[in-house]
Amino acid sequence: MKAYKNYNKQDIQLLAILLFILVFIAGCASTKYIEDYQAIVKKVRIDSIAPEYKEAAYTYVQNDIKPVEGLGINVFIYNLFNTKNGKYKKNNIKPLGSPPPILDSTLVEISRSQIEKFLKSKGFFNATVKSDIKVRKKKATLTFTAATGAPFMVNKLTNEISDATVKSIYLNNKNNFSHLSVGMQYDEDSLSYEREEIYKLMRRQGYYDFVRPYVRFSPDSNQNNNKVSVKLIIDNPIDSTDLHKVYRIGETNILIAPNTEGFTDSIKFNKRSFNGIRFTDLSGKFRRNPIVRYDFLKKGEIYDIDNETLTYDRLYELNVFKNVKIEYLKNKDTAGIIEPVILLIPQKRMNNRIEGEIPFNNATVGFTLSNTYTNNNFLKGGEKFQFQVKGGLQSRFIDGRSIFSDIYQRDFSVSASLTVPRLMVPFRIPTMGKNGIPYTTFSSSYLYALQKDITIRRIFINAISYDWVETKSKLHSLTPLNFEYRFGSILIDTVDKSDIDKYNANKQLLEQNSYNITLLGRKDFTLGMKYAYSLNADKLLQNRSFIYFRGNIDIAGNMLQGISSLLGNKHDPANGDYGKVLGLPFNQYVRPEIDIRWYKSLGPESQLVTRLNTGIGYAYGNSTAIPFEKLFYAGGSSGVRAWQARTLGPGNYNREVITSSEARASTFGLDQLGQMRIEANLEYRFLLARKFWGGKLNGATFIDAGNIWNIAKGNPQPQTYFKFDKLADQIAIGTGLGFRYDVQFFVFRFDVGLKLKDPQFAAGEQWVISKFINGGKTFKENYLATHSPDRYRFLQYNFGIGMPF
Repeated sequence: MKAYKNYNKQDIQLLAILLFILVFIAGCASTKYIEDYQAIVKKVRIDSIAPEYKEAAYTYVQNDIKPVEGLGINVFIYNLFNTKNGKYKKNNIKPLGSPPPILDSTLVEISRSQIEKFLKSKGFFNATVKSDIKVRKKKATLTFTAATGAPFMVNKLTNEISDATVKSIYLNNKNNFSHLSVGMQYDEDSLSYEREEIYKLMRRQGYYDFVRPYVRFSPDSNQNNNKVSVKLIIDNPIDSTDLHKVYRIGETNILIAPNTEGFTDSIKFNKRSFNGIRFTDLSGKFRRNPIVRYDFLKKGEIYDIDNETLTYDRLYELNVFKNVKIEYLKNKDTAGIIEPVILLIPQKRMNNRIEGEIPFNNATVGFTLSNTYTNNNFLKGGEKFQFQVKGGLQSRFIDGRSIFSDIYQRDFSVSASLTVPRLMVPFRIPTMGKNGIPYTTFSSSYLYALQKDITIRRIFINAISYDWVETKSKLHSLTPLNFEYRFGSILIDTVDKSDIDKYNANKQLLEQNSYNITLLGRKDFTLGMKYAYSLNADKLLQNRSFIYFRGNIDIAGNMLQGISSLLGNKHDPANGDYGKVLGLPFNQYVRPEIDIRWYKSLGPESQLVTRLNTGIGYAYGNSTAIPFEKLFYAGGSSGVRAWQARTLGPGNYNREVITSSEARASTFGLDQLGQMRIEANLEYRFLLARKFWGGKLNGATFIDAGNIWNIAKGNPQPQTYFKFDKLADQIAIGTGLGFRYDVQFFVFRFDVGLKLKDPQFAAGEQWVISKFINGGKTFKENYLATHSPDRYRFLQYNFGIGMPF
């Protein structure tokens, strides 16, 4: 830590510039490793092509002669590991980075030909493409110049379908999917789309034997004035005079392999068949009903490829099979009947996962360690049982002492949950699963949290939740029963009074932060319900334009208050007269929260995201305050990223009001919470390098704004309350840059946030960016003198897995 403090801002900036220059030079220096007769492609131009086709045309340039993206970073890494004695290695090549694109005339010709074919597929039948190569100092520039001519337009659409039934089905349904119309520009992509839609249409109508090659198109461009007629042809079955056949589903065999290795040569089927399904479990680890529930190939129904796909999806979604395969046998005795055979290979049933993290900043360090046991087929019906033990601690840095000499926070929790792949309700409901498997989850957890010399929290939570899918884009979650039992205690009065400084510090701590600390020490009871709805969550990892919405509401205490009122009980919480259950006051509150985002695609590799996240917790009836765990915080890797989590707000709150450094240290993470939150984010995402150490490197720039506030009575700090006429002075603003390393299954994220406007200061001093640019060192020294042990940080570093939103 001391070595780091010797670097100032200018040193860091100089280091970054030198690193950039080094990488840039290393990329350019690639020419020294190639042979004298070789050249490296530095630029590829595509001329005389309309803008809407240029990007697609570039994809037909062979990858081995495309300039490497990412400012030479990938080439720098490749050169670092794959050069020897001033030349590129011929063997023992390390798969790191990307090799420089060495000019190859054969690949240039292939690229030219492919671009020309692409243009012809888009209706430019007379298109020609020429290539030009210019080399200077072993650096090559490639130029592909197109002469497209006028595009050919479709002036006639006809069909040749000899099977009258197939023709009728096509004509009656084509308006639902067809992209073909008279007057359109000829486009082979539209023909391919039409072929695929016809194939799926016929397979939905029972035509099990129908295959894509039956559908073809015959364009005729031998006309004047750039016109082309297109004929659709649907052939009858090959080597047969019969028409296309419609098939119905017969008896289904569901066969589960004996183990994860798959099937053996000797298989003995179950002799019994029930409701058209013969279920054979060679592993002996599965019950019948939970599996056959998601078989949508029903006996007697017409074959439908959508039901086949649905069966695949749901059986995989059960998360108990590593392989699902559906085959069909034609019934020898009855024509037009196919019998599905569903082959299932189970996956490993149990696993154990150990995870850890090290949260730190320049004043604290800690660790969290958890062990999670999972059984994915707990009751032989795809039920998932999880048991987790988690613990952690946080410590402050003190000069000259060991890292964990001052541990101020300890946490321990144990939790268990059982998730059942159906809705377990006391009344009959239709079978669900067309759009996704519904789940019922029973969960229970216990949390113990110690804040040194402040409080001990103990929380026992039990809940039953239902999750179901209305459509792929509409998800619902209902928790009709949420039971929480809290029993905390305040430790401030237990401090040894012989330690005068600590005793006085803690006494002041209770005076300045009595609201939140009182919540920590409460003993109470919660009985309520929760509901959440999300829209378009399935599109979050796609580069598309859409609106995402998630709303949830947490309501508690109304039923208990109603029962209490029916019994004639009257209570006045303002005077400490609470309604009680099991000798404890019960909470009554409502806590709605919404998260709405607009994702705007700006091209194949760029996207703009805007987000508004807001919530409020309001206590009423039998309560004057919402529980401590229901309070909101601001900052963190998914909020206003220039602030560490729980270090922003509420309102214009400044920790300088806590005059004791000991008290200020003790309340870290406790005093900057509120009953209301508003956060807004604007982020631009773009590609940096397509190939980067086996993954893809994306970048982001962002602006974040927001804060938290108090709205309930009783807080001794008036500057923490929400006031609409002072909203401009209470909003924090930050900006920053980020990197996202995408390795297909994971996205590792690193963001650097810079504070622009900090509401903890007086109105004329809030734009702290001016201090960062000029006079930052003096500003931080003055801040430390009045806020010790808190240090002011203009920059905040955030690491995470997955996108921030």
